[in-house]
Amino acid sequence: MIWKTRTRTLDLSRRGLVMGVLNVTPDSFSDGGRWVDVEAAVAHGIAMAEAGAEIIDVGGESTRPGAEPVGAEEETRRVEEVVRRLKTVFTWTKCGEKAPVISIDTMKPNVAQAAVKAGAEIINDVSGLRSVEMRDVVRETGTGVIAMHMQGTPREMQTAPHYDDVCGEIRDYFRQVFDQCLGCGINTTRIAFDPGIGFGKTVAHNLAILRGLDSMRVGGRPLVLGVSRKSFLGKIIGSEKTEDSEWPTVALTAYGRSHGANVVRVHDVRPNVEALRMIEAILEP
Repeated sequence: MIWKTRTRTLDLSRRGLVMGVLNVTPDSFSDGGRWVDVEAAVAHGIAMAEAGAEIIDVGGESTRPGAEPVGAEEETRRVEEVVRRLKTVFTWTKCGEKAPVISIDTMKPNVAQAAVKAGAEIINDVSGLRSVEMRDVVRETGTGVIAMHMQGTPREMQTAPHYDDVCGEIRDYFRQVFDQCLGCGINTTRIAFDPGIGFGKTVAHNLAILRGLDSMRVGGRPLVLGVSRKSFLGKIIGSEKTEDSEWPTVALTAYGRSHGANVVRVHDVRPNVEALRMIEAILEP
């Protein structure tokens, strides 16, 4: 299973990757405001890379339930310099194929384009490549892309989400996106899919997605799983404290890898890297 980014080829056939979350926003649900300063954000990105993250996902707009949208100019201001600085640092390490890949977490084509110009290799689009303009950016820049499923928008997605068959409907959406990418000339080896845990889903929907994870694979493409610090974890374990969701996240990293996930998107990198390597030692003797 090959996933191509702008300049790299990632082989996910036998080994999964950890994507470290770097929110440079004042209002993200779990760490809003901690990394808004460029120096702090870059230092945190480096620390996640040293802990084993092979993708650093930089985001400048909160997508928590109820979040207000941010203008493209402000979002670009938040992410552009962080991406540029991280790219410079990772280039200076001279570690070639082992250097972390930078991803830009955005729904806006012009923000994605600016971030790619600054050094991003992957576009992580939580709106699921619905935009023709975003598909054009992916095709023209040759980036890797993650198309995530979301019912509705962040502002109202958790208002009574409904599915008749959550896994089937997500899979059908992925097929539609896959066909659209083929139709506009995007190389399918650049595409990965994320079922969007917590994005327009109830606790029951999230659990159903986890049970049926591998059934949602389309075109043999990688699956990205993001459960880190999601509110449904707190509802299941009976605690709303962010720190109490870290070990359930580690458990789901191991579970997800054994049920088809190829990339896990997390805040706390090292224990999830260790969980990934442990489960892979069992799965791939």
